[in-house]
Amino acid sequence: AIAAIAAIAALPALIHTAAGSGKPLAAVARAGVASAGANANAPDGREARVVVIGAGIVGASAAYHLAERGARVTVVERERVGAAASGKAGGFLARNWGDGGPTQFLHRRGFDLHKELAARLNLSTWRPIPTLSVTREAWGEGRRDGSEAAWLGGQGSEATDIRLMDTDTAQVTPLEITEALMSEARRRDTEFIRDTVTGLVTVEDEDGNLIVKGVETQDQGVIEADKVVVAMGPWSTKVQEWLGIRTPMQGIYSSSFVFKAEANPEAGEAVRKEPRALFCSEDRFGSHLEVYPRSNGDVYVCGCGGSRYVSEEDLRNDTPAPGQEAPDMVRVGMATKSFKALAPKIANGRDPDVAQACMRPCPPDALPMIGRLPGCENAYIAAGHNCWGILWGPITGKLISELILDGEASLNLKAFDPARFGGRQAPSAGRRGRHQGSAAVGEQW
Repeated sequence: AIAAIAAIAALPALIHTAAGSGKPLAAVARAGVASAGANANAPDGREARVVVIGAGIVGASAAYHLAERGARVTVVERERVGAAASGKAGGFLARNWGDGGPTQFLHRRGFDLHKELAARLNLSTWRPIPTLSVTREAWGEGRRDGSEAAWLGGQGSEATDIRLMDTDTAQVTPLEITEALMSEARRRDTEFIRDTVTGLVTVEDEDGNLIVKGVETQDQGVIEADKVVVAMGPWSTKVQEWLGIRTPMQGIYSSSFVFKAEANPEAGEAVRKEPRALFCSEDRFGSHLEVYPRSNGDVYVCGCGGSRYVSEEDLRNDTPAPGQEAPDMVRVGMATKSFKALAPKIANGRDPDVAQACMRPCPPDALPMIGRLPGCENAYIAAGHNCWGILWGPITGKLISELILDGEASLNLKAFDPARFGGRQAPSAGRRGRHQGSAAVGEQW
């Protein structure tokens, strides 16, 4: 203990608090953190202890790829694996929808990595799925190009124009891949701690850069850390309080619902035979439906309309807390009416079996933050993936593992550098929703 305290005392210009909590730095010495910082600046972090905060798909992927290469990893999660959006999202994957923009390689490499991981992790829910564009309330009987499925339309349905939109698309059930990544990371000796992170313990080096020495938790106290990855979705904006580094983020709070195959086996079999992802135009119910039939016959529906913003302040105050998001039942009800008019064979005579809500993390420019936090030697952020968190999550975790273990990523992350927000007023809002190239697709926020 004396040696540990002496090691901290030798560092210049100490910050004597655990950021975000005001607790004294002595807590770090008591936890043995001071002796663990020798490798904090080393490119090869295998001997360092990496603490990943958050067990959504990004955090799970980071843990998996770090553990795969022999790193010592601890994951801290306040709820459970996939408690928030990673357990409630649709899981739509589109390879080419970022073409021509800064996210092109995230789309392409992310799509390809999903296919690789599906085979490697023996996932049952990943599959290619054609995507259709559906124009609601069309004139006459509506137009078709032969790409539609038998479960669309029929007696009691409205006229629609349906056309093939893309065939280079796929789908996975997000919770399955998130849990599989974390399970495999734990099989490789990753430690999983269920606790709430309340701050980061830091010191300053001679140049005034922060060095994180520990992750402070509500129940476990200070957890030793040589490298830290913040992957908490929209709640990653708490970094601004913990480290004083600008990480602007809003939550986009939206509802979704699921019709379970077990409640209507005939309907489930119909969508299993003819899977089609649907992107629908706005309708008279105020919805902008996105429909994803899953490999088990469940039908996931989002784009209910009425999405709202959650401010940085509310996110930092856990309003709502991760996993505690409640659906807007008025919007679920209207969107259910919309879906019944589109696919009565699936939805007539029944209500959704699951109604839920989650938040997508959205920085002001609608681009993710992936990289080392500016002014901090050993802390990284991987968050802000907007509506593409499931597609980009696995590749983001892989890139973060490369930054930690190799000192650089295999892809150019300049557009996603969190330093772009450092000390500046956040830019005006960017485009918040899915795009196929430059064309807006689905609900925009």
